[in-house]
Amino acid sequence: METPDVPSRGYAEVHVTAASPDAARRVAEVLRHCFAATEQRSYPAGDEGGTRLELTVDTTRAAEPARSWLESSRWTGHADRKPERRD
Repeated sequence: METPDVPSRGYAEVHVTAASPDAARRVAEVLRHCFAATEQRSYPAGDEGGTRLELTVDTTRAAEPARSWLESSRWTGHADRKPERRD
């Protein structure tokens, strides 16, 4: 199995698989409201139909509410301890 390339620091590759292209596009639209994102790429998702959609999001340019969630979920502790959940 080939190891996927890791995106640059601050970016995340997002893969959405849905039964319809419309459902996949709606998920991508929600992500674009929270993060700067590249143009989506879509592909067929198997023999039974469906759509696989891929896009890259820039987590360094997050809008609300993603910004507050990202800031509150940052892990700054020691590697031997689990992160504490902050609500």
